[in-house]
Amino acid sequence: MATAWSPAFAAALLVVVVAAAAAGVASASNSEGDALYALRRALADPRGVLQSWDPTLVNPCTWFHVTCNRDGRVTRLDLGNSNLSGHLVPELGHLEHLQYLELYKNNIQGTIPTELGSLKNLISLDLYNNNITGTIPKELGKLSSLVFLRLNDNNLTGPIPRELAKISNLKVIFDKNPRLEGPELQGLATYDTNC
Repeated sequence: MATAWSPAFAAALLVVVVAAAAAGVASASNSEGDALYALRRALADPRGVLQSWDPTLVNPCTWFHVTCNRDGRVTRLDLGNSNLSGHLVPELGHLEHLQYLELYKNNIQGTIPTELGSLKNLISLDLYNNNITGTIPKELGKLSSLVFLRLNDNNLTGPIPRELAKISNLKVIFDKNPRLEGPELQGLATYDTNC
């Protein structure tokens, strides 16, 4: 025998379900906001392009230079040619839906965090025309969706990771990194777009 729910009970249940769903989206947005705010703290921003990045706002999708999908997840970070200086942060690896990371033509220093290798949806990693040092992390070879890897005009050293050759559609630019070593990788397309 079925029991009928009272209208008040049904309304209360609906409020609980909607609140739980909203909390899940806010939690996801908050962790992404925390990752982006960690980047903001690591960068000097003389032009104020990151001024809208307010950690008290729950949703980073309202911040300038951040694009999100319909589910409110960060998919693009576009900070190219913004006169930023500082370093990349490992927290960027928490942006699990990120497809485009564009930080080209700045004054980014330091190394490429190995945590970027966990960005499984990344299509384009544009770090060219910076002052990035160190080696190219082999963890970038885990980025099976990666198509564009632009690392030219940096101060990278060491071997080009063979793991990159496993990414089927990858096109890379390493030129103007004279201290990179290693044989040409079979199946790895290099091109020059004069970026």
